[in-house]
Amino acid sequence: MSAVLLLLLAGCSTPRMGENRYVATPPAPVHVAAQPASTGAIYQASTSMSLFEDIKARRVGDILTIVLNERTNAEKRADTTVDKSSETGIGVPKLFGQTVPELENSLSAGHKFETEGDSKQSNKLEGSITVTVAEVLSNGNLVVQGEKWITINHGEEFIRIRGIVRPMDIEPDNSISSTKVADAQILYSGKGTLARANRPGWLTEFFLSPLMPF
Repeated sequence: MSAVLLLLLAGCSTPRMGENRYVATPPAPVHVAAQPASTGAIYQASTSMSLFEDIKARRVGDILTIVLNERTNAEKRADTTVDKSSETGIGVPKLFGQTVPELENSLSAGHKFETEGDSKQSNKLEGSITVTVAEVLSNGNLVVQGEKWITINHGEEFIRIRGIVRPMDIEPDNSISSTKVADAQILYSGKGTLARANRPGWLTEFFLSPLMPF
């Protein structure tokens, strides 16, 4: 019995928020070749700087700022009405040539079904998060991922994002709107005292789980 109870409680539990963290991706190691001897000239290749280099993210390990502009509104309404009625009348029958008024009758039946449903949902998420390029695909698109943690009083809040962006969609200031991130996976949650207060207890989760037969 105890084993079954532990199995049910395991099915009701949720993954820990510390799992599957989107840690920053470091750039590929650079192999530095042996520097040639100085020729005495002012220009040295080892200390040169590119004044016209594009600052947009394009390599593994580069950073990119994603501006969160997520807003969804969904509304659905359904009305169904079914009405069916029938009526049958039986006239005055004759018995041995004589009418029998007592046998006159009528039958009627009716059926009506009516239902109504209304559903609304609205979500909004604004802000910004800076992520790193985790992978460069064969077509040049960038797989980006990152997370941001904020500690406030007795709790922590974090946001994680992962997706694919096109280099041509990146703005000159090295930022991109979240609406242009393909296959975006955005998670906003938290842990601590406030987060625990907003979650039901383990016994409540057990009775609300699909495993509960009643």
